[in-house]
Amino acid sequence: MEHEVFVPVPPDRLRASLADPAQVARAVPGLQRDAGAERPVAGRLRIRVGGHTITYRGELRVSPRDDDAFTVEGDATEARGTGTVTLALTLRVTEADGGSTLHVHGTATADGRITELEPDTVGSTTRRLLTRFAENLGAAEPAAPEAPEDPEAPDEPEQEQEQEKRTSVFEAEVPPPALDPLADDDFTDSPEPPAEAAHARRTMIGRSAEEVDHAPPRGRYAPVPAPQTVVPTETLRWAAPAAALVVASAIVVTKALRRRR
Repeated sequence: MEHEVFVPVPPDRLRASLADPAQVARAVPGLQRDAGAERPVAGRLRIRVGGHTITYRGELRVSPRDDDAFTVEGDATEARGTGTVTLALTLRVTEADGGSTLHVHGTATADGRITELEPDTVGSTTRRLLTRFAENLGAAEPAAPEAPEDPEAPDEPEQEQEQEKRTSVFEAEVPPPALDPLADDDFTDSPEPPAEAAHARRTMIGRSAEEVDHAPPRGRYAPVPAPQTVVPTETLRWAAPAAALVVASAIVVTKALRRRR
């Protein structure tokens, strides 16, 4: 098997991506990497050949060589079957106009379901898989180098550390409760509360919450009594007997005068 792919990135960057197992695993299309598997790259690979989908579980190892090339070795087994695939490739990066060229040389042996498919279809699928792998490597962001620690960097002042250690929740300022009867709720400039407020506080202390809620307001906020529209009946109660007495006296006097005549 021989295949070449143009990648629009410098050769050094493409070689650095091949040397990083994490970037290699992210570049393989359809690979679901196992958690915690760094070296070698292990997981499940799902490929579609023609109208068939085959899932393999295996490992992939990428090793650099002294001649700036990379050796790729892989072994996989069908997830739902007994078919196997063995891969042995050599990857070489060369400089090209505007980027790099990834050259792929090697062999692959397989048995199982994939041998039942057309060889041309399997070959086109393999070339498409390698092309996408190279393009993903070129699109991968290079790993940022870790910043070395500065041994001459000054440490934090010891006074600040001691002050942080001494800080305690018991030293924090506690604000007065919102329902404190002695809290200053007056928004005026007068240092003493009005007389109505002081009287209300004295009457509210020692009383239950239900009594305070139902007690009518006092002072300037007390309700004004409605004007009386009914005339008092105290005068009418004494006027009626007096009128009856006058009428009776008049009748008696009239009868006395008639008898004398």
